[in-house]
Amino acid sequence: MSFPSHRLQQVSSHLQPPTAMASVFQSVAQAPPDVIFNLTAQYKADTHPQKVNVGVGAFRTDNLQPYVLPVVKKADALLFHNEALDHEYLPITGQPSYTRAASRLILGDTNRAIQENRVVGVQTISGTGAIHTGAAFLSQFYTKNRTVYISNPTWANHRSIFAIVGFEVKEYPYWNPATRALDYEGLIRSMEEAEEGGIFILHACAHNPTGVDPTQEQWKGIARVMRAKGHFTFFDCAYQGFASGDLDKDAWAVRYFVEEGFELFVAQSFAKNFGLYGERAGNLTVVTHSPVETQKVFSQIEKIQRAEISNPPAYGARIVDIILNDPILFAEWKENLAYMSGRIVEMRKALFERLQQLKTPGTWNHIVDQIGMFSYTGLNAAQVKVLKEKFHIYLTDNGRISMTGLSTQNIDYFANAVDEVVRAGL
Repeated sequence: MSFPSHRLQQVSSHLQPPTAMASVFQSVAQAPPDVIFNLTAQYKADTHPQKVNVGVGAFRTDNLQPYVLPVVKKADALLFHNEALDHEYLPITGQPSYTRAASRLILGDTNRAIQENRVVGVQTISGTGAIHTGAAFLSQFYTKNRTVYISNPTWANHRSIFAIVGFEVKEYPYWNPATRALDYEGLIRSMEEAEEGGIFILHACAHNPTGVDPTQEQWKGIARVMRAKGHFTFFDCAYQGFASGDLDKDAWAVRYFVEEGFELFVAQSFAKNFGLYGERAGNLTVVTHSPVETQKVFSQIEKIQRAEISNPPAYGARIVDIILNDPILFAEWKENLAYMSGRIVEMRKALFERLQQLKTPGTWNHIVDQIGMFSYTGLNAAQVKVLKEKFHIYLTDNGRISMTGLSTQNIDYFANAVDEVVRAGL
């Protein structure tokens, strides 16, 4: 081969694309889209003038607009005008004034565990982060049982969070579709039959998605079985003050368990009750039997948090910190909570009354009996499908609706649509 021909071949080989290598990611399966966020995307893409979104778990005013709490605006102004404010890292476990205030909020100012230094708080990335941080700790140090029990139904992230750190996740009965109320007998039976030392995730108030909470007497019964079986209590509290409008009432179950001597974790979120959805302000409150144990647990959680997020974000926590530690702003916050919870109650009553007026088949008392942002309507997947496709009403397939997606502007349209799909006998 002549030199020019050989050189041309060399140049040509350099210009050819390299032989394709098999991707190390070729076996990765496509994950399904998140149900709630995908639902919101569908709603936003819909151009129908009467479309309704009752799927999103965020408060809306009667004009169906996001609500920035007036007290949050005041705290934000204080931050803005604080010349001494900087953007340095927070401590690994968060701002102490914030975590102490958050733990006091859920346990009460006069709680004996706080007075005995058996409580510590860790600032987290909202309630999701609090649950994950607690789960990560338990996966390393809880040796009694490797099973976590979640209610059926529950917030979808519960299963994912505990499964991803290695726990086996099982369900306990909670919703009785026949009565559209709490399956208390099934719940108790499941706790009694569970292997000793299981970790039970309990919704402190405003159960998501059902809106059905145990009564105080039922909570006492739950506590008796939890103690007898040596189960570990992990409360998820995303709606304190937002559920009933009363901070103390919504914290009753948690405080009762602490008074009864339980060691426990409480995941707290300030997304709903402060309207700080995107700021990711949360707290993990830890209660143990002694100050020594509390500090040991705290040190290990600090180690976990350092490895996972290094330290938490500042802005949302600073807002909460200011409000919880200022008596005047705290009082105003309670007024804001009363407005939000009150609007939810009004929408429950309005929907119930319209369904009654329409003589919609079935019983609908559960709409007003339930509490908090969500209502488990009892609508089935086929009915939900028609609501989406014919009426442009967006909700999850299990029939859960966010009451704040309803307003005086769309309540009649929504009720008439529900009436139609129920009468269709789907």
